[in-house]
Order: sequence, then structure tokens, then C-alpha cells
Amino acid sequence: MTSAFIEPTFAAWRSKARELLKQGIPPDQVHWGDASEGHGLLREEPASYTISVPVEIKVPPNFLSLAASVCAHTDDRRHAILYRLLYRLTLGGERHLLRIPSDPDTRQCQAWAKAIGRDIHKMHAFVRFRLIGQDDTTGREQFVAWFEPEHRIVRLATPFFEKRFAGMDWSILTPDECAHWDGKKLTFTPGLDRSQAPSADAHDDLWRTYYRSIFNPARLKVQAMQSEMPQKYWKNLPEAQIIRDLISGSQERVQEMLETPERPVKPVPDNAYIRSLHQRPQ
Repeated sequence: MTSAFIEPTFAAWRSKARELLKQGIPPDQVHWGDASEGHGLLREEPASYTISVPVEIKVPPNFLSLAASVCAHTDDRRHAILYRLLYRLTLGGERHLLRIPSDPDTRQCQAWAKAIGRDIHKMHAFVRFRLIGQDDTTGREQFVAWFEPEHRIVRLATPFFEKRFAGMDWSILTPDECAHWDGKKLTFTPGLDRSQAPSADAHDDLWRTYYRSIFNPARLKVQAMQSEMPQKYWKNLPEAQIIRDLISGSQERVQEMLETPERPVKPVPDNAYIRSLHQRPQ
């Protein structure tokens, strides 16, 4: 039995899986563990494997993106099942395995990947940056956000923020890992405690004002809203403080909207350009 204790990252799993695969070690002979939990590497029992390993092992391109998502999941079985899937795709000769959704390993890994995709979507939607200062040298504003994802998705989710907020310095703090952008490169540091995140600032009022302005009581569907914005995220969203008040007052606002007289329709401006738009082509 071979013990593989690795850091909980895709890069660590890929490196170890490549090493095991080159040795032809079958999945049932590998015990996977998390090195970040304080486990040391156990002594590996010497073993000989008669399987013939090709010099170059070809991995299907779509497997790598799947593996990156699966490794971000928190299920303890992910590394073992993912290596078994890899082994079957390569040394096992099942090249089309990813096209068989009914296969247990394929189905499980794809389910994990979907969960990661949902978690990344929530992070993109619910991260709220807070202004903490300005760099005296560069003049760039500096922002910090706190977020609590379900899985270890920081490295998968932060390229979105790198592109969208390239003009400011920011840090996203999470319990597992933190991401930092300084305008040139994206770096990562170990996770932090919630107490180390910044408190509310003036931008929170802007978020609440914006949310209040787009809230439409006539189209309110509480269950659908809670499905898209689960209550577990509310504690870190500044606009969440007014959601219950908006919901409780929605009926009165709808009635007020119904009783408000319609505004008169403004006449269409009479100019040559507008008239040309209404003329049918000959």
C-alpha cells in the first residue's frame, strides 16, 4: 500500500497522481490523505507492479478541467476517486469513460464539478469589497472582502475579480485561503479568521441604496430569491440588513404602485431623423 498525503490543491494532486501513474500503481493500492491536517507521510511498503506503463501517458484534455474542479471540493473521497478515474482513462484503456455519464466514477466527479461551479457563481455574486485605504505611492485604492465558500474555490474564482477589478488593489479573505491582487500579479496566502476581516464602511450604505432601488415588490418571489441568495450568505451582505423590511412592506408598496396615476405619455419628438425611422423602405 502506498500512502499519498498531499496539500489540498489541484497542483499537488496532479503532481502526485502523475508520479503514481508512471509507476503503474493501481488505485486500490493508494491511500490518499490531507497533509494540511498535520499528517506526515507514512512509510510506503515496497511493491512491484507488472503492468506495462507507456513512455508517454496521454490524458484526455477535458479531464484536466474536471480534475481542477473536483480537487476544489471538500469531500474526503475526491482524490481517490479522481485518481481511479484517471487510471481507468489511461492505463485502464477506457478512453471514452468521460462520455459515459452512467459510470459511477464519472457521475460522482461531474456532480462534484457542478457543485464547485455553483459555489464559484455564488462567490462572484456575493463578494462585497470594502475600502480600507489608498496606496500613497501608486494612488490606487485598496479594498478587502470577506467570503465563506463551501469549498476551496479561491484559485478558481479569483481570475474573475482580477479582470473585473484590475484597477484597484484588493484582497479576498476566506477561512481556507486568501487571494491578493496588486495590479500586476495574483498571490495567495493561508486562510484567516472572520475577526481579521474589515468592518462596515460607507460603501455598505451604497449597496443598500442600490438594492432598495432595484427591489420590485410586484415581482417578489421569496422562495426563488432565497434559492438564489441563500440565507447563509446574508451575514456578509450589507444589503441583507434591509431584505426582511422590504419583504414585509412589499404588499403596501404594490398597493401604492397600483394607486399611483399613470404618467402621461410624452409625444415623439418631431425631427427629420425620427421621421426617417418610421418611413418604410420603398
